[in-house]
Amino acid sequence: MSEAQVYCGHCGEALDASGHDACRERLRMEPPRFCVHCRRRMQVQVTPTSWTARCVEHGELSSP
Repeated sequence: MSEAQVYCGHCGEALDASGHDACRERLRMEPPRFCVHCRRRMQVQVTPTSWTARCVEHGELSSP
């Protein structure tokens, strides 16, 4: 059984690749744009006080 791939929520590339320091910094202030499980582009809604991001396969995330 192979280990599941994990993707960057900002750029959608594999997290085991280098160069995600800028992505991590942007995700502190912005919602994720890609699902970390399947790399699909998510539908994102931003309001003045929160955000939600929805993957058709894995469901919804919301701001902490």
